[in-house]
Amino acid sequence: MKSEELSSLVVKGMEDMKAEDIVLMDLRKVKGAVSDFFVLCSGNSDTQIQAIAESIEKEVHKASKENPWRKEGFTNREWILIDYVNVVAHVFKKDKRAFFALEELWGDAVISEINTTQR
Repeated sequence: MKSEELSSLVVKGMEDMKAEDIVLMDLRKVKGAVSDFFVLCSGNSDTQIQAIAESIEKEVHKASKENPWRKEGFTNREWILIDYVNVVAHVFKKDKRAFFALEELWGDAVISEINTTQR
């Protein structure tokens, strides 16, 4: 599956659980990038963070039969990372997202904000 299609499935999984501030970061032209895309979002509670992450896995598996290569953060549920190699989903609690500031760290990426107000 192409990384563009996979990133769209990740976004859909996020939207299904009402994730906030969804951002798609295209890293394909960034030197030293570890992936093609990062998809970031925020949630308001550890319960919502987990629900968003589970929704992403369900959506991707349903459409592509792909499972994550690696996932982290399900224990403390403040920053859950789901790594599909070419696409990495980052599900943050709001304060943790501001603290780690991935959008600034990978500032050379092409960043697209996903409009989630039109559901």
